Amino acid sequence: MKLNEFLSQHAVFTVDELDRFLSLRGSVKTNTRKSLLTYHRNQGRIIPVRRGLYATVPLGGDPASSPVDPYLVAAKMSDDAVLAYHTALEFHGKAYSVYTRLHYVSARKSLSLKFQSHEFTRVPVPHLLREKGKELFGVASHKRSGVELRVTNLERTFVDVLDRPDLTGSWEEIWRSLESVEFFDLDQVVEYVLLLENATTAAKVGFFLEQHKETLMADDAHLNPLRSLRPRQPHYFVRGKRKGCQWVKDWNLLIPVEILNRSWGEVL
Repeated sequence: MKLNEFLSQHAVFTVDELDRFLSLRGSVKTNTRKSLLTYHRNQGRIIPVRRGLYATVPLGGDPASSPVDPYLVAAKMSDDAVLAYHTALEFHGKAYSVYTRLHYVSARKSLSLKFQSHEFTRVPVPHLLREKGKELFGVASHKRSGVELRVTNLERTFVDVLDRPDLTGSWEEIWRSLESVEFFDLDQVVEYVLLLENATTAAKVGFFLEQHKETLMADDAHLNPLRSLRPRQPHYFVRGKRKGCQWVKDWNLLIPVEILNRSWGEVL
């Protein structure tokens, strides 16, 4: 049985997807799948990514040097994988810089993977989203090289990178990336912040929106729900950075002057 039809539609695939394809064509034997994988691997048509995950080599391509789309690999790291954080910014074309580490959200534990020049790291689903059954809030499906993948939309990504800046990089990276987005559905942004129930995150989002009030068309209808959730006591905007901060009373945040002035000195 030839796999050309399957391979032409699956730039990256799991053995489960291959099994479903074979079963539709009357073959459900494990040995059939193993022999097909071995044959096409020896022919240089596929390359292993990790156990149970393969990438297709374009016809005429060299399996030793043929690049594999890292977004597709991240999307196939688990059945429930969702590209998120800085990886989502990159996917949407809004990241200030390109990283070699990709993050995906999944409820299933998985070891980090290094493949070609990239590293793929799993991030757990935020526990409150899991408890509320809202794991897929702000998640959109996309097709890329025939492969369906899921990515957090810009609204959820906006909040996520402020909630977990450690997964995005420097504050200059975060600010410049978010400032490249021309429009957010602010109702959805606020709804997602309220789902997370994190006072510091709500204040960070509110501060960013207030700082870009005119360009993002943020008004009190969006800012007031965030203000109501802000910390009761002053919180540091950057964890561990206590020097060179200014208290912003409206959000009860101690914010580094570099962020306030967007001067982008070293913000650690």
